[in-house]
Amino acid sequence: MGIFFFSGQKVCFADFKHPCYKMAYFHELSSRVSFQEARLACESEGGVLLSLENEAEQKLIESMLQNLTKPGTGISDGDFWIGLWRNGDGQTSGACPDLYQWSDGSSSQYRNWYTDEPSCGSEKCVVMYHQPTANPGLGGPYLYQWNDDRCNMKHNYICKYEPEINPTAPAEKPYLTNQPGDTHQNVVVTEAGIIPNLIYVVIPTIPLLLLILVAFGTCCFQMLHKSKGRTKTSPNQSTLWISKSSRKESGMEV
Repeated sequence: MGIFFFSGQKVCFADFKHPCYKMAYFHELSSRVSFQEARLACESEGGVLLSLENEAEQKLIESMLQNLTKPGTGISDGDFWIGLWRNGDGQTSGACPDLYQWSDGSSSQYRNWYTDEPSCGSEKCVVMYHQPTANPGLGGPYLYQWNDDRCNMKHNYICKYEPEINPTAPAEKPYLTNQPGDTHQNVVVTEAGIIPNLIYVVIPTIPLLLLILVAFGTCCFQMLHKSKGRTKTSPNQSTLWISKSSRKESGMEV
């Protein structure tokens, strides 16, 4: 299943049940943001920094991120902030993993830590690994599993939004919604082979439809006008025919 990339857009689903998502990827390292900056960026657009409710949602996000490294996209390594963090300093005890919570208030207990993570200490905010070119570690490739990091580190991020209602989109299929207020050069993904929102197809055809309607109306008017002309001349033609026939019959009697 392929995925397209669009700048300044997010992925939604037309069944009104799935959340919408946006992958904010920055080519330039200097454009990447801290945990708090990522959180504020999502909230400014009416969303939250990504929380994950279960493995199914984790796999959905993975399927989107997998396409960030497709040939020709120019996109490579770069971890993504998610909304998991720990409030407190210096906890290194066995209870440390239990101290993490979701910034959007979700009560989800789902976790997908990389081997030997979280390391705790001064690392209190969590990223989803996305380092496809890195050599695998003890826990395998540094892809999609989670790692705690210092909150002031600069990374990409993933936003999550409430489902959006779009009745014209096919059920269970994702569609794209514009985010004109977005100031970052973000890369956002959606499934390939999906017909764009119907409204974007219909609107450009309106001038052509109007032109066809005017031409059809003009043709009908001309046909009606000619039909009236023929109707007006038919009585005279009938009278002339009868008159000629009367003359012939009269001649025959003589």
